Order: sequence, then structure tokens, then C-alpha cells
Amino acid sequence: MRLFKSLIALCVILSISVADAADWRDKLREKIPESKRLLLVLNDDDEIQVGRQVTANLLGVAPLVKDDGLQRYVNTVGRWVATGSERPDLPWHFGVIDSADVNAFSAPGGYVLITRGLYASLSDEGELAGVLGHEITHVVERHQVELMRKAMLLEEGRKAIEKRLSGDKDELVKRLVGNGAELFARRLDQDAEFEADRQGAVLAARAGYGPYGLPAVLQKIASVAKTDDRVQLLYKTHPAPEERLRMLDAVMGPEFYKYDRPNAGGKLYPLR
Repeated sequence: MRLFKSLIALCVILSISVADAADWRDKLREKIPESKRLLLVLNDDDEIQVGRQVTANLLGVAPLVKDDGLQRYVNTVGRWVATGSERPDLPWHFGVIDSADVNAFSAPGGYVLITRGLYASLSDEGELAGVLGHEITHVVERHQVELMRKAMLLEEGRKAIEKRLSGDKDELVKRLVGNGAELFARRLDQDAEFEADRQGAVLAARAGYGPYGLPAVLQKIASVAKTDDRVQLLYKTHPAPEERLRMLDAVMGPEFYKYDRPNAGGKLYPLR
């Protein structure tokens, strides 16, 4: 059926005159937001290239914890959770960085990092799955790409963006990486964070864990004083955990109890 619809669409396109085609193109440009046009220009390989370079910038400041067993473990859990997402074929990479902050980060193309401080606060693998599910959702929904686009708009303006979209893609990727250098310290749209919370709980449940791992982590974060240095960046880049919990509770309610698996998480790989 999908192929049949595509063939019909192709026949319609071929029947349009050159003048009509130009008119349709102009109308489409009006109807498709710049954010969507940017996503149409960037394919998976472009996102991976951007994410790899942006992540390298962060690792230059906060390197991975020197424990190969820990890194393999987090990659195993993360890739399993990502298998249930809408972009399972991305070359997913997960890691624990050596930082006392309580936080987690993601970059386009499948790069996800959590801090040693956050990992140390987790009680079981189900909580880890919930945190990784949240970050995986940011990548799947291309939330960071949208954030980069907004940064470019502020810097260069709409016309400059349109020119780059129609010009050299390599140059566009370079500009995104440049704007992405501070990606991890910028605040995503609140709706994007709430969406990542909702979908993160779903992804954890799909992977065989309970859906309440992420809420449990948010409760722990909420118990830390806002003035604590470990959560300063988290509060700057995310809605308050109490608000996130309220939004999750409104969506999950009692319906998710049937998916709860209290002992499904198992033990975490021990930190050294």
C-alpha cells in the first residue's frame, strides 16, 4: 500500500508543469518550518558526524571513567534499550564520564553520556535504563538538532539559514558543530524534556525493565538541595524534577502498574 501511494504521488508530480512546480515549491517552503527543512537536509550520516565531534568536545573536558568493564556494561544496557526505539540502527554509543555532577547528556547520531555522579546515585539497572531511555529519546526525536538550528537562527538570521540549506552541506555540518560546542550546557524546550521523560519510561518498559526507574531517579534528584554544586547544571538545563514527576504522573497514572517489574533491574556494575 505504501508503494502504491508513492507511485500515485510520483505520477502527480510528473504531471505538474514547470511553472506549477515552482509554485508548489514556494508553497511548501512556506508550510514547512525551517526546523523541518533542516532535518530534511541532514541525513543520519550527517547527524552522526555532528554528534561525534560535539561529543569529542565534551570528552576533552570530562573524559570517560577509566573502567572498560563499566563502559561495556553501560553500552550493553543502552543499546538494548535503544533497540526498542524508532531509530535502532543508529551506531549507538554510551559512556560514563568522570564528573561528580549529577547529569546525563546526548548528542545527535546516537551519543549518550552519563556522569559518574549520576551513575553512583542509581540503585539498580532499571533506573539506569530509565535515564538512558530519556537521553535516547532526545536523539530519536532530534531535539538537539532543533536546539542547534535555533542557535544558528539567532546568530545568522533566517535568510542565512536558507542559504546554508541550499548550499554546501559540509559547511552546514561544520556550523552545527560550532554551535554544538555548548550544546550540553544549553536548555532544551520544556516540552522536549517532558517528551523524553514519557518516552524514556516507555523504552525502559519495552526493554523488559519496569517503567518507574526514571521517576525513582527524579525523586532522588529532587531530594538534593538546589544549591548543591552537583545539580547546578542540571537545574539550569532541565525543568525542576518535581515538575517532571508531576507531568509523568499525569501521563502514567495507574495504567503503568501492570508493566511494573520491581525486580527486573538487577544489580548495577560496581563503580571502582
